[in-house]
Amino acid sequence: MLRRTCCLCTVGQLVHTLPEGLPVWGVTSLADEIYLLRPKAVGQVEVYDVISYRLLHCLTVPKLRGIIDMTSCEHFLCLYISDSIVECIHRLDLQGNHTKWPVNDEPVGLSVNADHNLIVTCRRVRKIKEFSPQGDLLRDVTLPDDVIHPRHAIQLTNGQFIVSR
Repeated sequence: MLRRTCCLCTVGQLVHTLPEGLPVWGVTSLADEIYLLRPKAVGQVEVYDVISYRLLHCLTVPKLRGIIDMTSCEHFLCLYISDSIVECIHRLDLQGNHTKWPVNDEPVGLSVNADHNLIVTCRRVRKIKEFSPQGDLLRDVTLPDDVIHPRHAIQLTNGQFIVSR
């Protein structure tokens, strides 16, 4: 069985290795905690203390099926998780309260822009979708034909997108 770990590093130095286990699909930090997303039969996000790296608890994500990516928003103190099978975004606050909304395309990469909106990259249809923190679709940008299979996008403060493929 293949074992994988999540390592926390500073520039040029390994600081700590979290316990081995299933592969890590997403990692983010928020409010002095580290959030780790691994594929499990029950959708859960592991929550670790940022100082001691001790597992504090797990947050359950109801009906999470197709884990792809995770990000966080410091302004609204929440996590976003993309679900490629259900084609939706799951949103969790720090108490574990859950909401979700449809993307109507397969979501892949997630990021949060300067306006605290969620940027969702949809690989197969070559689109970037911007959602409000409540899940309202604000805009839908079709990428040029030469951008094939985009995986992740961020939006700069000047409004431009940087897209990786």
